[in-house]
Amino acid sequence: MKKRDLIQAVAIHADVDKKTATAVVEGTIDVILAAVAKGDVVNISGFAKFAKKYRPARMARNPATGEQVQVKAKTVAKITALKGFKDIALGVAKPPKIVTVRKPVAPAKPAAKKKR
Repeated sequence: MKKRDLIQAVAIHADVDKKTATAVVEGTIDVILAAVAKGDVVNISGFAKFAKKYRPARMARNPATGEQVQVKAKTVAKITALKGFKDIALGVAKPPKIVTVRKPVAPAKPAAKKKR
């Protein structure tokens, strides 16, 4: 599923227009990115945890030659799937029901004519 497919699915499931769904999905992504960039951990309960992690410099081994090499310190992005997500992905729990078809809009009733 690509981003545009996600936006379309959210629009149908939440029964909102595509413009609103786009704003919500992109806004959610922006907030997560900004918080993680600032150093905060974003934990969406039952889904995933997003964090920025510092890895110190260390010594490692080149698997081809066996020689010791110095690995520089770096900051990495870490995304951890939480239990609720894992259970659904592995088939332990049932996935949530989503709406895949828009609800039909009831036709507007014509205004009643006034009797004189």
